Amino acid sequence: MKNVYLLPALFMFIVSCSGTSEKGKTEITKFQYDKKGAVSLTYDDGTVNQFRNAVPMMDELGVPGTFFINTGTIKGSVYKGTFVGRPVKEIIKETATVKTDSTNFFERASAAAFLGLKGTLAYHSNAGSRIDGGKPDRAYQLMDELYAKVRKGEFKPLKGVAYEILDTVDASWDEIRNYAAKGHEFSSHMVTHPRLAALDEANAMYELQKSREEILNQLGKKHTFSGEIPYGTENKRAVDYGLTVYPALRNGIRESFLKEIHRSSRENPGSPESEYVQWQRGAVRKTSMPLMKSWVDTAAVYNNMWLVLVFHGVDGIGWESLTTQYLKEYFQYIKSKDELWVATFGDVVRYMCERMNSTVQAEIQGKDIILNLSNALDTSLYNIPVTLKTSVPGSWKEVSITQGNNSTTVTASKSDDGNVVVYQAVPNKGDIVLSKN
Repeated sequence: MKNVYLLPALFMFIVSCSGTSEKGKTEITKFQYDKKGAVSLTYDDGTVNQFRNAVPMMDELGVPGTFFINTGTIKGSVYKGTFVGRPVKEIIKETATVKTDSTNFFERASAAAFLGLKGTLAYHSNAGSRIDGGKPDRAYQLMDELYAKVRKGEFKPLKGVAYEILDTVDASWDEIRNYAAKGHEFSSHMVTHPRLAALDEANAMYELQKSREEILNQLGKKHTFSGEIPYGTENKRAVDYGLTVYPALRNGIRESFLKEIHRSSRENPGSPESEYVQWQRGAVRKTSMPLMKSWVDTAAVYNNMWLVLVFHGVDGIGWESLTTQYLKEYFQYIKSKDELWVATFGDVVRYMCERMNSTVQAEIQGKDIILNLSNALDTSLYNIPVTLKTSVPGSWKEVSITQGNNSTTVTASKSDDGNVVVYQAVPNKGDIVLSKN
């Protein structure tokens, strides 16, 4: 006789014929490897010392990073910065008689960096900052100031390039492929690092879609999962555009099970109501090491905390640059916290989504426990192992676990749930068979 149970939630219980044993009781642990919390180390802008200095240090420590890169500045990129729209001369001419308002602001702000003039990018950036800050009237004034100066010839022509960029990246896609092969994630930070909140739809979608397409062609689909819209914008319109292209943004994921506390927030991260809490903190030059370590300590206290750390410049190159040695000290401290899972931004999102959407079907066949772990997610994007914890009889000291062609032996351990085994399995990859070894 066998018992068969199908449960549509996170936890599955299976009871033997006698009704007294918990053989087969299975939990999908909150984080991979049954850790209490998670930490992701993320970098913005893709400046060269992140690659040349920080990556080797992280490889030495054995910790992965997520690098949000501006694809248009990488050697060998196909898609460069482009203004999508009518000729800029028409726009400039129109500004002489039509003031900037909500009907024309986004076109003018989109074109601002592509006028072939030195110094106009700052107006685009500053206007976008005003939009992010909820001051559209000031953004409109900045556009009127910009185009008045353009018409008066107050800007010098750019030499050798069609548009202004914030930073150049002295790295090639071949180099980045080598770094990615070591387990680091390279995700979109758009093509040209724009203020997406200041772009019209056509130019916003160009930045989002073409950076994704570049990464897809250069690195493969795995690296098209996540993105970060520059300047950490939380502008709803910009984030809505972004989530049509990327399943997850550091600006916002918008899953009902996840509470997101962004860098600008002073909210206490200790929220017990949510299944998961993402807490973002940004380290700059003035941030003390004790404060940075306190973020890690906080993440280790709770059972639902995902600490997302944001870095920019490294060793003198990039915004708010930190030294490799300073980062190494910090990463060593993070690694010393055995209760924390250090993983890429994308992998933590994948894990949470797989856990929250999986169903377990279970059977007892003779002395074996048969589990099937499945979900309806896109397996080309959601494909990392989740961690299962299964109760086994007290006499099972060594347990053989097989899924498909993969087999391993795990030592059972005592816990509050009795005799258990903790192991990795991949959803939608066939039955998981647990046997006494």
